[in-house]
Amino acid sequence: MHQQNIIFESSPGYIIVCIMVAVGFAFLLYKSRHPWSKQWNRILFGTRTVLAFLLAFLLLGPIVKQINNIFEKPFFILLYDNSVSVKEAVDSTSLIKLNDNVKDVAAVLNEKGYDVKINSLAGEEIIAPAFTAENSDLTGALKAIANRYEGSRMGGIVLISDGIYNAGISPLYSTYNFPVYTIGIGDTLQHSDVGIKNVSYNKIAYQGNKFPLRVEVIVKNLQNAAVTASVLQRGKVIDKQTKASKEGELLTFDFQPSANEQGIQKLDIQLDVKEGEHNTQNNQTSVFVEVVEGKKKILVVASSPHPDIKALREVIEKNSNYEFILYTPTINAPAANALRPEEIDLAIFHQAPDLRGKTNALFQQFATSKTSLFIILGQHSDLRQIEKQNMPVKFEGTPQDYDEVTPVVNSSFSSFIISPESNTMLADFPPVSVHFGKVGVSLGASPLLFQRVGSVSTDKPLLAVSQQDDRKIGIMLGEGLWRWRLNEFDRTEGTAAFDEVFGKLIQYLSTTEDKRKFRSYPIQQEFSDTQPVVFESQAYNSIYEPVFGNEVTIDLTDEQGKKNSYSYTTSPGNSRYQIGGLKEGVYRYRSRTTLDQKPEEVRGEFAVVKRQAELQNLTADFDLLKTLSKNTGGKFYSAVNVEGLKAELQKVQAKSVIHTEETYDTLINLKWVFVLLLLLATFEWTLRKYFGGY
Repeated sequence: MHQQNIIFESSPGYIIVCIMVAVGFAFLLYKSRHPWSKQWNRILFGTRTVLAFLLAFLLLGPIVKQINNIFEKPFFILLYDNSVSVKEAVDSTSLIKLNDNVKDVAAVLNEKGYDVKINSLAGEEIIAPAFTAENSDLTGALKAIANRYEGSRMGGIVLISDGIYNAGISPLYSTYNFPVYTIGIGDTLQHSDVGIKNVSYNKIAYQGNKFPLRVEVIVKNLQNAAVTASVLQRGKVIDKQTKASKEGELLTFDFQPSANEQGIQKLDIQLDVKEGEHNTQNNQTSVFVEVVEGKKKILVVASSPHPDIKALREVIEKNSNYEFILYTPTINAPAANALRPEEIDLAIFHQAPDLRGKTNALFQQFATSKTSLFIILGQHSDLRQIEKQNMPVKFEGTPQDYDEVTPVVNSSFSSFIISPESNTMLADFPPVSVHFGKVGVSLGASPLLFQRVGSVSTDKPLLAVSQQDDRKIGIMLGEGLWRWRLNEFDRTEGTAAFDEVFGKLIQYLSTTEDKRKFRSYPIQQEFSDTQPVVFESQAYNSIYEPVFGNEVTIDLTDEQGKKNSYSYTTSPGNSRYQIGGLKEGVYRYRSRTTLDQKPEEVRGEFAVVKRQAELQNLTADFDLLKTLSKNTGGKFYSAVNVEGLKAELQKVQAKSVIHTEETYDTLINLKWVFVLLLLLATFEWTLRKYFGGY
């Protein structure tokens, strides 16, 4: 629907003036005698009057206001629970019939004037469900639809589901501004069942250690059942436990398997099948544990106790891959072999070497090694000893005074990224004490933090890192880090920003640079059996510039020793290769290529895991669906009563959303106005010439 109005920049009373001017102008032109008849004179007089009026009227600058009403059809979503649990509990014939009935529902809604879409819980538009999803997040799917179509007219949702959710929260805890009609599918009978509900374990274990493995088992409709849980490795039982249970009781089995071999270790967990069990697929599962050689050792050397050490210790011990070692002369001395540089991945020297010389010998030992260092300067630091060891820090004279400075993040720092939230938090941290004077870092160092004195930001580094040959060195020019952590906790009841900055710094300093010219690896250590395994391959020349066009061959060997080979050629934007269809298990890979006519090779392991969340519970929950429909103003229908839903939707009225658009344009810009003026002028000029006028 369109509406047009004309509005004026000046008073509409000027229209009368325009009429008078037009009539007067035409009268002056046609009052004398002419070679044409009186009738044609009147026609020419009228034409000239209209033409003159329009020209004068356009001088008033009239504006055309146009109102357009756009009608938007309302949406109706048919939402399929596309999960495995539906396919396992319902036969294929019933699913085909259900799909046909849902198509009929879509046809009814189309006739009512709705824009109908068929979606899966993941938000994808589908034609027919495949029932292969690994989890069911009913709340997430409903909220995603509500957010996506916010501001549009949502007629409602038809949810086809068994009512089982194993991701997100219950949909009953949320509110929706549209009705949810539900179609219940699946088996609601309570069968006898013994199933694995949850498995808790450490995904990383250290070689030679034992690690905890907890298995939680749920028992349904079985009285006084003796439940046996077994842990197997390569088909051999390594541990077994039996417990008696009562109906509905949650049993907990705690195992302590050993991490004997490096690599990915697969453990199978099995429950003995009981007579009368309806679902035996939840009686077994597998876990994959990565066994590594040992933790990275982080040594902190300090001349005396200091609260900074406590702050750093909290960060280090949060990471299970780190082992914290503290050496404080005469107070805390670890074993002698723990202080050898070759045994340490990162040495942190807090105000060491010190002026009393307690830590000087140890510092010299590490300074001449290849171990990465993190040096924190303070009032007790021996600056001369540091400078003698060619550290990336320079002193002009010996500073005697101290200054209080606050940190400013260097936005150009590229070795790792500090989140915007932490960046903002750092700007409000309290000051730390730094040596006053000409103290700086070498040109090759990259500042992470600059110094701010008062409200003035300077280009003086506060915290910087440097790469020297095969090791990294970090320099912190001030002490008082504990104030930062305490201040953040006081403001936020957390230490996320402090932990992020120093956690990433320690990770960066303790990580050895990969100098290999050929790198090939799976982008993650664990893949689902429903997703492809993705390999990333990179090749470099002698100066570590990326090169392309290399053929990469990937050999995969499964647990049974079966070998498959794949090959592809790298190119810019195409450094990845996908391998699909792999079954559950641990796979060894060998990636090969040729660089500078020399063979290069990379070996490793990854795991393919079968996700079984959908198989833990196959008993449909129609009560949840009924409550959801009742709370939202919809209705529940079973899969055999879809006709009732069709009849209900026939009563629903599709109400379109009307969007109004207003546009403004001056009348003189409209093309039809120009055409009208041209026609009037042409008509008058043609007649005058025809009758012999001038």
